[in-house]
Amino acid sequence: MYTDTERCVRAVRSKDARFDGWFFTAVLTTGIYCRPSCPVVPPKAENMTFYPSAAACQQAGFRACKRCRPDTSPGSPEWNARADAVARAVRLIQDGVVDREGVPGLAGRLGYSARQIERQLLAELGAGPLALARAQRAQTARLLIETTGLPMADIAFAAGFSSIRAFNDTVREVFALSPSELRARGARGTRGARGTRGTDPAGTSGARGTDGTAPTATPGVISLRLPFRAPLNPDNLFGHLAATAVPGVEEWRDGAYRRTLSLPYGHGIVALSPRPDHIACRLSLTDPRDLTLAISSCRRMLDLDADPVAVDEQLRADPLLTPLVDKAPGRRVPRTVDAAEFAVRAVLGQQVSTAAARTHAARLVTAHGVPVDDPEGGLTHLFPSPEALAALDPEALALPRTRRTTLTTLVAALADGSLRLGPDSDWDRAREQLIAMPGFGPWTVEVIAMRALGDPDAFLPTDLGMRRAAAGLGLPSTPAALTARAAAWRPWRAYAVQYLWATEDHAINHLPV
Repeated sequence: MYTDTERCVRAVRSKDARFDGWFFTAVLTTGIYCRPSCPVVPPKAENMTFYPSAAACQQAGFRACKRCRPDTSPGSPEWNARADAVARAVRLIQDGVVDREGVPGLAGRLGYSARQIERQLLAELGAGPLALARAQRAQTARLLIETTGLPMADIAFAAGFSSIRAFNDTVREVFALSPSELRARGARGTRGARGTRGTDPAGTSGARGTDGTAPTATPGVISLRLPFRAPLNPDNLFGHLAATAVPGVEEWRDGAYRRTLSLPYGHGIVALSPRPDHIACRLSLTDPRDLTLAISSCRRMLDLDADPVAVDEQLRADPLLTPLVDKAPGRRVPRTVDAAEFAVRAVLGQQVSTAAARTHAARLVTAHGVPVDDPEGGLTHLFPSPEALAALDPEALALPRTRRTTLTTLVAALADGSLRLGPDSDWDRAREQLIAMPGFGPWTVEVIAMRALGDPDAFLPTDLGMRRAAAGLGLPSTPAALTARAAAWRPWRAYAVQYLWATEDHAINHLPV
């Protein structure tokens, strides 16, 4: 979109928050870059230039606006709607892969050379993997500076910088403030210097306490706000996560969905609460170096980078879906923080009730999960890794023999790396591998594609709930006919599934009380 100058200028002049994250506005006369919805008086058109990413702005020498905080914009929805090399690279960079494994590690995961990845990212984002990772580190550093009392040296390494000097130089260059000045500015904001209670002009906040108060002083706990594009309907999103929660790993408590997180440097516990203009996020991490991955995993699970206006506009074109969309616009696809975990749970949930699936998963967790402490709730374990499950005795599983074979085949493939599920997955290749496994049919493959891989066009025409909803609306109810009708919903068929499921009175469709 950033190449359409006229359209970008119109978006800036209208201060349209829907375009935040789609492109960034760099002001030639001031040397700063902003989000499209920045509340300041728009500059003259001839003084504006547009970039596809914050990293491209920074690489061109522009500093982040202190008023609109463009680095806190929701991510571009484009990268979650595609499965090509560029989109997969962006998702991995958001997860901190470059910081942990370098550019060669990123390229190796994608099956390309480092030079090929560099060239493709430059062509689409105006910045290479190192520049994109640097922008990610700068954002993580700002979050830690403003929301924690950690010493600056600890923040530097937690954010992924290789040295304190690189940390200081990057923060000064990106934010035009030293780290200590950035912390002081953040402290002034939490004392009410702003009239927006720590929420930026687009209805989001990068780092304030979730109620606008000062950040929590609890060691290892970080409170922040996760921005999203409005509208967002939390009912099926949080309802689904709570109704299918695995005891010990997930719970709904005090108005928040809570769960444990397995992370590269340790583990964590996250609490996520829906608010009118943001998601309140409270993270407890054993190692702050996991912050980048924890945040990106939570955003992916809640589908916060989606563009609901584009999705709903496409679905409204079908007159039989129009009433559903108009009644509750902004439905998201509930996803997961761990694709391998969800694949295991999908197998456990084959042809059984939600309650039975939770029971089977809880037994695996108790027997093979790593115990954790949760002083604020009832979480007890991390979900077991594929490596841990690969050693289980199939005879100990209270499952039909064919289901045991399906589960053990899956975990063996996940454990030895022959099957890789995650943000770097090629969706079509993953489908081919899954359907070739014993016990995997179209329903299981597509639900994994929808919720674990994040394919927005995954579709479940054989699902009984889908077929009942379709029949009730006057849509075709046979799988072949429904698939043909749904061609007009592409590439957002996974969202159509959510609207159709929502016609039933089931716990997954109701926000817990």
